[in-house]
Amino acid sequence: MLALSIALFAFWFHDALAQSSGSCRAVTQHLSDPPYENYFYSDCHSDSQVVVTSPLPDSNLSIIGPRLIVAWPAGNSGICTYFQPQNGRNGSLGIELVNSTLGSPLGPVYKENDGAKYPYVGIEGVISFNSSATLTIPILGSIRTIRDFTEGPSLLRPIIQDAVNATKTNGTGATLSRLWLDNVTVSTFTLVPYQNSGTNITIHQQNKTLNFGPGFYSFSASFNYPQLTQLAPGRVLNSASQNLIQQQPDQTTSLSFLSYSEKLLAGAWRFLTYFGRDSMISALLLEPVLSQGNGSATEAVIGAVLERINRTDGSVCHEETIGDYATYLNLQDNITSTAPGFTYPMIDTDYYLPVLMAQYFNHSPSRISALLQRNAGSVDVQNRNLTYANLTLINAEKIMNQTAAFAKNQTQANLIHLKSDQLVGQWRDSTYGIGGGRIPFDVNTALVPAALRAIGQLARTPGVFPNNTRANVTAWRTLADSRARIWEEQTLHFFEFNTTASVARSRLQRFVNTSTFYNGPTNASSLPASGNVTNYAISLDGNNHLSSVDVMHSDSAFRLFFVNSTPSTPAEQAQETRFINATANSLVRSFPAGLMTPQSMVVANPALSGSDVLIANFTNAAYHGTVVWSFQLSMMAKGLERQLGRCDNGSAPSLSPSSSSMMASTPSWCNDTSVYGNVKRAYNILWDSIEANSAQLQGEVWSWTYSNSTGFVTTPLGVLSSGTESDIRQLWSLTFLAVKRDEILK
Repeated sequence: MLALSIALFAFWFHDALAQSSGSCRAVTQHLSDPPYENYFYSDCHSDSQVVVTSPLPDSNLSIIGPRLIVAWPAGNSGICTYFQPQNGRNGSLGIELVNSTLGSPLGPVYKENDGAKYPYVGIEGVISFNSSATLTIPILGSIRTIRDFTEGPSLLRPIIQDAVNATKTNGTGATLSRLWLDNVTVSTFTLVPYQNSGTNITIHQQNKTLNFGPGFYSFSASFNYPQLTQLAPGRVLNSASQNLIQQQPDQTTSLSFLSYSEKLLAGAWRFLTYFGRDSMISALLLEPVLSQGNGSATEAVIGAVLERINRTDGSVCHEETIGDYATYLNLQDNITSTAPGFTYPMIDTDYYLPVLMAQYFNHSPSRISALLQRNAGSVDVQNRNLTYANLTLINAEKIMNQTAAFAKNQTQANLIHLKSDQLVGQWRDSTYGIGGGRIPFDVNTALVPAALRAIGQLARTPGVFPNNTRANVTAWRTLADSRARIWEEQTLHFFEFNTTASVARSRLQRFVNTSTFYNGPTNASSLPASGNVTNYAISLDGNNHLSSVDVMHSDSAFRLFFVNSTPSTPAEQAQETRFINATANSLVRSFPAGLMTPQSMVVANPALSGSDVLIANFTNAAYHGTVVWSFQLSMMAKGLERQLGRCDNGSAPSLSPSSSSMMASTPSWCNDTSVYGNVKRAYNILWDSIEANSAQLQGEVWSWTYSNSTGFVTTPLGVLSSGTESDIRQLWSLTFLAVKRDEILK
């Protein structure tokens, strides 16, 4: 997430508070991204994140208001409280955490729960209010419930809100509590005047609101729920990368907060749970530094994915639903159960698994039997009586079956489409993320062939796929690679679109004249004087009867990162040259002619589309619009490095090394000095922008605003969008721990 000002510290200290189970070491972290202040606290009992939102003088008050969120990885749980001034104007109330005897600024809550299985755990501290205030809305239970309110149409569910109880505490304070739908777990939030004599909190029972005067208040937030087992930084990183703990304490502390022996979590605060795509992309990019072996971070990722595979069709789970929200969804289906739920709406997530497993087993062959012979079913009970090897095979069978039609007949109809009942299906999983398209670029041109290459490698690796199965695994040893080549060579042309230079200039000028968020220079001088401007559609079959969604995009990074084979014919080599040169051009050219802004590479740019609908949907306030995503920077940087490495070494470091004989020859574009120079220039321009925006890199997504007086100004996405707020830390945004600039390429 973007940080206009970063104030960060991470330090270790011994908790001096007397706890019934003894003292334990704690780690804290403070990340500032005004108007959001983020605080992290972890010890041997629990892990917590606190987000304090306080409006700035220039904040959009229809979006930004005083708010306190406490988020817990355990159960993807949390507490959210909204405040407003009692008597002052909107925007006049300011809140902040302050250091106190309770914590700096957070301290632990740990209370044994008589007769209960789990103790109450959480955090406490002191919060300051600059004027009299009202706690208007309390939400207790699940992060998903909080997100339904913050990201949706302010949705509150009576079955959850009506269960909130408000009681007096210590004579002058108040406690809000709620019994979860499991009838066991209780979330509690307490607010009490702190060194603030003469102040009382007034409770309005009808609407569960609290009124109180200005000053300091101690608060605590806790719940009694089974906790996860956090991996300390030393266990997340491999032995060769332990020095990063001292060199990059902020990033390694954040990575540890998101890493658990059960799974890795996608992001803090909004995605403190399993997301298959996020964890696998992160593991692929972090591979040089991530721990391997039994109890490692890598096996936590692979194991979590395998545990949640749908055994009926081999689909990889996108997101799990756990805790109070799982119970709520079960009740909607007239089922009284706390069992977790698993969603499978995505089409891209399936393809990452064989790539990750092939990479892991290539580096750790001794782990093949130990990992794959584990019994599944500890998370999804439907997978009992299956091993990890069984589930690996089921996933590979699905991919082989799905890719057969296009291998036989290369038509658009046989490309991989979104599921018929879904609006989204890959990483751009917002309503207009791929412009309503049904056939995404990244899945078809990159992920499918990479997965096929990996399946071929796995089939050739002894001990991976079970013997005596209905699948002809032996045939996959060669079939998967030959099929991968077809997908590599015969998919790009469906997405390629060309615009004449004169039309491109006209569209750029029209974009600048009509855009609601950019009125700067067109940068048309970076376009060729004549001929065509080549780009690749982000998807096919888009909204408003668009045959292709001709939005410039960063998803070419997937092709660069995952595909390293050399085309087999001159025509295919020419196609590869056009693609990599077009990708380089998109980085060399400044927005709106290209993707590059002072805030770094945006993930989409509709300026050359000529479509008013696309321009209206891909804005600087859209989650997947003209905004910057850290993981896309990381993947693009590593992808360009891989491609340039093919020119120097004859073949790039491959995700499927055993098939390197098919990728040995140097690409023809390497011998074109103009194209090679353009790709190298793009690599360095990208890295220059990455280094210039280092303060933002560990966040999820950031945006910008533009005016003729200020130029480009880095801006949190949540300040511009009423429904979408960026996480201050995102798992795949921590991949710069492993992705570094190759100084030789400068």
